[in-house]
Amino acid sequence: MRKTRKNKETDQQLLDAIIALEHEWKQIQAIVDKSIEPTEDVFFRQNLARENYLFLLREAKRRHIGIIRYTR
Repeated sequence: MRKTRKNKETDQQLLDAIIALEHEWKQIQAIVDKSIEPTEDVFFRQNLARENYLFLLREAKRRHIGIIRYTR
């Protein structure tokens, strides 16, 4: 019983992190799209946010969890 509750909490934290990283990635993309001459730092941050987001998505897929399951 306790392990199941801990797994659910961990899964929820993972989903929260995915949502936060997706928002950050899209926000950086919007900045890059509006910039005339973006710096290398912005491209680095964009790629880092994208890779972290994709990594967490793969982890969620490996754990067989999805957003729909936790929004109810």
